[in-house]
Amino acid sequence: MRLTKQNFERDGSGYVTLFPEEPEDMVFHLPNSPKTDTTLTNSKWYAYNLIRPKDLLRASALRRVTTESSTGSTSSTRVHTTLTIRVASLDFDPQSSQLHVSGRIAEETKFAKVGQYHTLDLELQRNFTLEKNGEEAWDSVARGIIKESCDPVKSADAWAVVMQEGLANLAVLTGARTVLRQRVEVAVPRKRGGHAGDHDKGLEKFFQTTLDTLLRQIDLNESKPILLASPGFTASSFQKFILDTATRTGNKALMAQKANLVVVHSSSGYLHSLNEILQTPEVMARLKDTQYAREAKLMDEFMTLLRRDDGRAWYGPNEVEKAVEKGAVGRGGGVLLISNALFRAQDVAIRKRWVRLVDKVRDVEGGDVRTLSSEHESGKRLDGLGGIAAILTFPLDDLDDLDDEHHEHDEQAEADMENENSNGLQV
Repeated sequence: MRLTKQNFERDGSGYVTLFPEEPEDMVFHLPNSPKTDTTLTNSKWYAYNLIRPKDLLRASALRRVTTESSTGSTSSTRVHTTLTIRVASLDFDPQSSQLHVSGRIAEETKFAKVGQYHTLDLELQRNFTLEKNGEEAWDSVARGIIKESCDPVKSADAWAVVMQEGLANLAVLTGARTVLRQRVEVAVPRKRGGHAGDHDKGLEKFFQTTLDTLLRQIDLNESKPILLASPGFTASSFQKFILDTATRTGNKALMAQKANLVVVHSSSGYLHSLNEILQTPEVMARLKDTQYAREAKLMDEFMTLLRRDDGRAWYGPNEVEKAVEKGAVGRGGGVLLISNALFRAQDVAIRKRWVRLVDKVRDVEGGDVRTLSSEHESGKRLDGLGGIAAILTFPLDDLDDLDDEHHEHDEQAEADMENENSNGLQV
């Protein structure tokens, strides 16, 4: 997704103009589902989870126009125009990668009147403008989707260094895209009789420059595969250089990436070699569903804690909200797991409830927030728990008992009021 234009006001209202470039920009892709021009299977949601009912959507449209002649005869033609609708519903067609958005026309044009019904077909390689205001203003979740969809590094599944002596191409692999982030070129003298030392020094300088560039791009706190590809032994020599550097400098974070370094063979050090690299069985096995592997691992960790019944794992809207209020989903290991389906609720108040909770955990408490897709197995497991769960930094007991106590208190209060009313009537 490319961000063409944006304008946000202080009250959260505003608009963005977006240019969808890949099928994943329109809607999520399920693992093992057919995609065109794929390099990695992934599951992302962008436009589908960004557009909500009551938003204003402006896009190119093909509209049927009926005209009547002076003799009373009518003719129908299709005209290309731009329409703005008030969104009512969405539907995605995976075969054509089109997102169908229906609603009533909000701005009159030469070919359409306000209030008439129309369905806009959002297609790849065509701009659309999305405007939110009032209760439907741009909240932190919506802005987060914009940021993620337009920044390939944020949604990276893996990194790749395709290299040969003196040349390295650093790329980020995300969804259906391969994005070149940096190219490194360092002159490495050829080996000649009696002058092997110049070659070794040049190669070491090349490796150091490449490593420095890589470290400026990646986050060592994240665990993502790093493909090192080259003809010959350049990639394996670079892997050894990375680990030797980590040992010499005592860089524990860099050493922790050892398991993520994957050395593979390529026909050249140029980026086009990635096509063959990504089709090798070992790379496909390593990169398959990496995002969801992390989500599945989190859900497994949550279920393990839940079985222990030690008060560190809670699920359900009320229980999780109470845990957040008590500061138990914050820095030091607190994780909020929330289904993206909750942000697509028709009721604005419900959506705002979850946005506030996400903001508090992430921005106030300093905890980790993971939004799981309800279309994936881990998201479905979470939906079965009410769509929301949390791993706590410290144990809390009897959060569900508090609900029972409040419920009993409310019932008792209602009974007392009924008694008072009946006594009043008798008087």
